[in-house]
Amino acid sequence: MTSAGQGPAAPPEGAARRAGRPRDPAVDDAILESALRLLCSEGYARMSIDAVAAGAGVGKATIYLRYSGKADLATAALARMRETAAPGRTGDLRADLLGELRQARRNTELASVMSLIGTCLTEEQHTPELLRLFRERVIAPRRAIYRDLLTAAARRGQVPRQDGIEAAVDLLTGAYQARYLSGEPFPDGWEDGVVDAAMSALGAAP
Repeated sequence: MTSAGQGPAAPPEGAARRAGRPRDPAVDDAILESALRLLCSEGYARMSIDAVAAGAGVGKATIYLRYSGKADLATAALARMRETAAPGRTGDLRADLLGELRQARRNTELASVMSLIGTCLTEEQHTPELLRLFRERVIAPRRAIYRDLLTAAARRGQVPRQDGIEAAVDLLTGAYQARYLSGEPFPDGWEDGVVDAAMSALGAAP
C-alpha cells in the first residue's frame, strides 16, 4: 500500500537483478574450468581475469557478475576441484582417510597450491580477502571432511581417544605442507604412514 501523494514503493534491493535472465550453468562451468586450467598451468600469480574470460569464451563483465575479483574466482575454482574429484566413501575409516589425503595431495600438486599459500601469507596485510577465502573454501572444508570421518568412526566405537580428534585433523591437514617445506622427497606409501600415525594417536587400529 502507498501513502497519499506518494508513488509506488521501491522494489526490494536486488529485485531487479532477480527478475532478469537467470544465470546459465554452462557459463558458470566454463568460467570455473578455465580458471582451474590456468591455475594448474600458470599458477595464481600469472592467472588473469582476461585469460580466464578468453578461455571460457565470455567477456570480463560476465565474470565480474559472478566473482568480485581474482581471489574470489581462484578459490571458487579450487573448491570446485575438491567437490568434483571427491572420492567415494567405503565405510572403512583407514580407506576413507587415505582417499581424502591422496586427493588433497593430488589437488595441491596439480594446482600449485603451495605457491598460492605463499602468496596468501605474503599478501595477508595488503589483500586479506585472499587468505580469508582460501581458509574458508579450501582449508576449512578439508578439515571438516577429516573431522567428520573421525567423529563418525568415534560414534561407531572405532576411535577410542576422541580427545585427540582435533590433533589428528591438524596432522592430516598439515602433513603435506610440512613435508614439502622440508625439501625431502615424498617416499612411496607416504599417505599410508600419515594416516596410520593419525589413527595410532587416536588408539584406532590401522
